[in-house]
Amino acid sequence: MSESGILIFLVLIQVKHYLADFQWQTREMVAHKGEYWHPAGIAHAGLHAVLSVPIMLLAGFGGIGIILLLAVAELFVHHQIDWFKLRLNQDGVGTDDPRFWKLLGLDQAAHQLTYVVMLAIGLL
Repeated sequence: MSESGILIFLVLIQVKHYLADFQWQTREMVAHKGEYWHPAGIAHAGLHAVLSVPIMLLAGFGGIGIILLLAVAELFVHHQIDWFKLRLNQDGVGTDDPRFWKLLGLDQAAHQLTYVVMLAIGLL
């Protein structure tokens, strides 16, 4: 993968994450992410995975096999991260509670580290 491919991945994966997590996530997805393997939570994680495929292609990741494997792995990991965050927030703390922001930060950092791992694998 070229340096420009790395930059393409880093920029587009951030745009994708913003859109999938904050613009295109439905109320149904939000309501059920805390239920392990609920179809709405899987749909949310699946949206992330599907949107990552063209980004990896544009960035010049290896063959389609590794791209699809990474997409499936992202679906699984994304769902785990979201589910775990909601397990930690069983009290349902709101935005006025500092714990909410700590959990949101932990959630988002975990997603970003997922992308770092995907990039590292794409560089192999």
